[in-house]
Amino acid sequence: MTSLPDLTESQIRRYARHIVLAEIGGVGQARLIAARVLVIGAGGLGAPLLQYLAAAGIGTLGVIDNDTVDLSNLQRQIIHRTADIGAAKVDSARRALADINPEVRLQTHKERLDSGNAERIVGGYDVVADGSDNFATRYLLNDVCYRLKKPLVSAAILRFDGQISTYKAYEGAGHPCLRCIFPEAPAEDAVPSCAQAGVLGALAGTLGALQATEVVKEILGIGKSLSGRLLLYDALSASFDSILVDKQPDCPTCGSP
Repeated sequence: MTSLPDLTESQIRRYARHIVLAEIGGVGQARLIAARVLVIGAGGLGAPLLQYLAAAGIGTLGVIDNDTVDLSNLQRQIIHRTADIGAAKVDSARRALADINPEVRLQTHKERLDSGNAERIVGGYDVVADGSDNFATRYLLNDVCYRLKKPLVSAAILRFDGQISTYKAYEGAGHPCLRCIFPEAPAEDAVPSCAQAGVLGALAGTLGALQATEVVKEILGIGKSLSGRLLLYDALSASFDSILVDKQPDCPTCGSP
């Protein structure tokens, strides 16, 4: 981002509670407006994440999802409404985000992220936030974001538990990638899906909001990044645990050649 936009009077009013924060201010808000963030999935995590990023004034939001809204989604995917059932999730998200903040430019990708389109899509953004629900997409994103040097804020939820971390292994020592923590994806039948095991609806909101916070921090370069830490949340015990994670020299993605 070579130049920052001047804030209009309307933007100064809209983002006043950000601007009075010393860590953000007018310059920081201008950085948010100039930023481009890609969100993977408009589901349980993507729903609150997209809404908070739009409200924060992220200038360009990309969302990739090839699914349609189903009645079973509405228990946790709060960006969608009953009237949206059957509609493409990216179209439903566009409607909701336009209501929240019409200044945000939403770029929709109604397709499934795969090895054929990942670099093209990810390459157009500054930060990537992963709200996908499968290991194949998580590992693909990890590898592509490492190659393209894009910060990746990744979260996952199941039942009453959630986890989140930020991956930017391209920065070197102290910055592991997903494969440093989980070298290989578990067998397909080893970890149940949300459809099989269930998930607390509000848990998606908790982790999605945490993702939005970490995305904003990465754009502004404020606070302590989650890179090198895996944050775990247990909703039943109302507890957070933070695990320090080391960069692995034999990591298949970011390890030493």
